[in-house]
Amino acid sequence: MDYTGDPVLDHLATLGVEHEVMACDPDLADTALFCEAYGIDPDDSANAILVAGKADPRPYALCLVLATCRLDVNGVVRKRLGTRKASFAGADETARLTGMLIGGVTPFGLPSQVPTWVDSRVMERTNVVIGGGSRDRKIRLAPAGLLVLPGAEVVEDLGRSAPPPEG
Repeated sequence: MDYTGDPVLDHLATLGVEHEVMACDPDLADTALFCEAYGIDPDDSANAILVAGKADPRPYALCLVLATCRLDVNGVVRKRLGTRKASFAGADETARLTGMLIGGVTPFGLPSQVPTWVDSRVMERTNVVIGGGSRDRKIRLAPAGLLVLPGAEVVEDLGRSAPPPEG
C-alpha cells in the first residue's frame, strides 16, 4: 500500500519514531478481535481512547492503556482533566476531533493538539501495537516512541487491571 501523504505515517517519520505498519482487516480492527486473529498478546496491545471532561469548553485527552486494563475515567482521568465528570468521547465526537474511527485511533497525526496520557504499564512493554489512524492497519513500536509526541506524558495508574474475559 502507498501511504504517501498520510498524516499518521508522515508524523511518525517527522518525529523519527521507528515503527512497523501492520495491515489489518477493518472488520478485525477492534482490539480483542485483532489480537486473536493476528496472534498478538493483549498485554502488547494498547488502546487509544479519547476522553472528554464535562465542562465548557470540553477538555480532551487521548489516553493509552493496555488491552488488559480498563481506563480509570472516573478517577485519574477526571481529576487530571479538572472536571467533576468525564466520559469516553462517542464515536462521532472521536471521529470529528481526531479524523479517525474507533479501532484505528492513534496519537500520531492528530489534526488538533490533544494531550496524550500513557499508562505506566504501557511503558513496561518491549513493543506495543496501537491504532494506525485507520481501521485497516496498526502500528507496532517501542513505547518510548510515544513520549516523542508533544504533550505526551506517562501517568501512573491511568489504567486498572481488568478481570479476564469470561469464557
